[in-house]
Amino acid sequence: MNPPAIVIEPLLQRGQLHWQVRMGRRALTFHEEQAARAFAAQLHMRMLWLQQSSELAGHYAPPESAH
Repeated sequence: MNPPAIVIEPLLQRGQLHWQVRMGRRALTFHEEQAARAFAAQLHMRMLWLQQSSELAGHYAPPESAH
């Protein structure tokens, strides 16, 4: 299963430029582009780590016992 894409886009609010980081239906808005990019990078790394952890857990899961 692939995680949803992480998207950074400019957003004009009340005449000021903000940056929105979206993943699926969820979004966070930042005042600075650098903060938005740093958050998106951390989120991307976390999603990769979670995906790899779940794959490893499935690979190393103990065999089911037969009753």
